[in-house]
Amino acid sequence: MSTLSFYLERAAECRRDAEATTLDNVRNRSLSAAEAWEQMADRARRTQSYRTAHEAEKAETSG
Repeated sequence: MSTLSFYLERAAECRRDAEATTLDNVRNRSLSAAEAWEQMADRARRTQSYRTAHEAEKAETSG
């Protein structure tokens, strides 16, 4: 399992928890946690994109 998929699974789990509860404070906490997991997933996506671009650039300059 990749880090990105782990983050996305945790975000989805938090969103399911938020939908399942009737308590406002629990819902808010779960939604907040989901947003945090999604932000981490976005950072992981950007990092992977930068790495891919850097590796392609490196391959072009060395080849």
